[in-house]
Amino acid sequence: MPSRPSPLRRSRWVALLSLSGALAAPLGAQGAFATLKGVVTDAVTQQPVVGVRVVIAATGRFAVTDSIGVFELKEIPSGVIRFFFTAPGYPRTSLVLALAKGETMVQRFELEGASAEVASSDSAGGKVQRLPATEVTGEPSRGVRYEDFERRLKTGRGQYVTREVIEERAYNNLSDAVRGLRGVAIECGSRGCLVRMARALPGCYPQYIVDGRPDNFFGPNVAVRDIEGIEVYAGASDVPGEFAGTDAGCGVVVIWTRNGPPPPPRRP
Repeated sequence: MPSRPSPLRRSRWVALLSLSGALAAPLGAQGAFATLKGVVTDAVTQQPVVGVRVVIAATGRFAVTDSIGVFELKEIPSGVIRFFFTAPGYPRTSLVLALAKGETMVQRFELEGASAEVASSDSAGGKVQRLPATEVTGEPSRGVRYEDFERRLKTGRGQYVTREVIEERAYNNLSDAVRGLRGVAIECGSRGCLVRMARALPGCYPQYIVDGRPDNFFGPNVAVRDIEGIEVYAGASDVPGEFAGTDAGCGVVVIWTRNGPPPPPRRP
């Protein structure tokens, strides 16, 4: 017979989920973003699943469940949002939730170890979302040029800003688009603002990769309206293998534009 959660763990789950009734309504004072809080358990054993990555598909930002399966994701764009759930021993799954501006949604999520349909039910005062074990289908492709970007976006490694997020939040420049990402610092002075990784030494600025090639001149000056996607790696240990040959000690910012970088100037 599967073991059951201890009274202490069960009480913490109930305490978390019992907030859902009070927090599910939109709270305008909290601004334009939403928050998702939850606990992830195994659908069969009902034990918490530790180390689950709950990833915002559009941006790549994620939270990881703690020792009792609890996580919290803040500053989620409002609207219909897709989340990925990845955990060792479980197939990667996907769930779409509708989040209102200022809303704090609290739910319990159950991971299935075998193929099943998505089911919802009330439990311990909160809604339970049972996540099927079938593999998620891919999002509509942005095109061949962005295959590598989309592949890395699905892994949840690094941090990502997509065109959809740029347009929704009406960012004005690159600094605005990456401001607030984990491990990113913005230095502003009389000549404007520069992106720097918080772990980097003073005066150490990230390597820019634009449409697959290093370009530290064009990169910081890309017009934000021309950007299809941004990848941010805060340190050398975060950088994927395909960028290992770059000067990644100060971090890497990868930019994908809609039309590619401008051609080099012609020689006279």
